[in-house]
Amino acid sequence: MKKAIVIGATSGIGRELAKVLAKNNYIVGLVGRRVNLLTELQKEIQSKAHIKRIDISETEKAMTLLEELIKEMNGIDLIIISSAVSFQEPKLNWEKDKQIIDVNVSGFVAMANVAGKAFCKQGYGHIVGISSIANLKYSKRSTAYCASKAFVSNYLKGFREKLIKLGVKVHVTEVLPGPVDTPMIQSKKGMFWVATARKAAKQIYGAIKNKKRKVYITKRWSIAALLLKIMPDFIKRNI
Repeated sequence: MKKAIVIGATSGIGRELAKVLAKNNYIVGLVGRRVNLLTELQKEIQSKAHIKRIDISETEKAMTLLEELIKEMNGIDLIIISSAVSFQEPKLNWEKDKQIIDVNVSGFVAMANVAGKAFCKQGYGHIVGISSIANLKYSKRSTAYCASKAFVSNYLKGFREKLIKLGVKVHVTEVLPGPVDTPMIQSKKGMFWVATARKAAKQIYGAIKNKKRKVYITKRWSIAALLLKIMPDFIKRNI
């Protein structure tokens, strides 16, 4: 059986992805901060599951714990990095900005590095990073979040090229969801083309099977992405 680790499996896309992987005969490693939610998920899914409490904002500790989980699972085929935080904050707020940077940027890179080193050592693997359509815009309300997702997307592209140069057969998939019905967007109003977490997970799994480099969730957001890229600033700043 193939083995996968889902970082951020306590809720939203990560939780649904763990379910989809289990239904497709993966042994899954469930990673998150809230052990009670991981335990509930472990009981719900239909395959063998490992649990590891990891707070990816504590980067050094998180890297050690992820390395431990990979050893406990005796190698791994797939690692999905889904953990992220977001805040709507119209005022200057360093504390909230730092939380976003610690999780979405520093934590993401820490987990990607552990995954990359493990896959380089075994000679194969697949890294999936959950970015966002928000990486294509900026926001006066979600300033740090949009910037963090731009970082994630650019990091994944460079990370892929680095692995290619190293001559290792490791696939890297950049996932760009639009709004997904998760706790992260519950306080946000006026959103459209909102996908369920289950639908998003199924489409992401399809991209994983096909070793896609990039996938928009849902597919219609690929059209919106083209518009965002050419949209003038005086419109973009009011989105």
